[in-house]
Amino acid sequence: MVNVERVMVVRRPLAEVVAYLEDFARTEEWDPGTVRCVRLDDGPVRRGARWRNTSRFRGRTTELRYELVVREPTRLVFVGENSTVTARDDLRFAEEGAATRLTYRASLRFKGLARLAAPFLRGEFERLADGVVTRLPEAAEAWRS
Repeated sequence: MVNVERVMVVRRPLAEVVAYLEDFARTEEWDPGTVRCVRLDDGPVRRGARWRNTSRFRGRTTELRYELVVREPTRLVFVGENSTVTARDDLRFAEEGAATRLTYRASLRFKGLARLAAPFLRGEFERLADGVVTRLPEAAEAWRS
């Protein structure tokens, strides 16, 4: 398993940051690995909402189906899966004055033979997480609800 964690401050109120991030389709704006992310169901975002995320990693394109499994006022958890990996994005929010402190945790559990590659991929996932720290606050601060 590969785990990465980053903490960042977004200069917007907590409720606005949660509203921005609860739509996983917006990963196109802040996740450097995401090429495309499309909502698979309709209506307001709620627990059980689903997305198809296409990512590029080490020159290869892969697709995961994500679901919003936890939707709380200060926490969002998305779980994505395909035949080789289960990914979990756990986002926790805390007020920090007029801004929001966001703790972003990504966990990847590889399946089958892909498990053998996990230790060698950690550095690449760390670099992607560094990209999230650069892009996410800027994208959330620019978003207009």
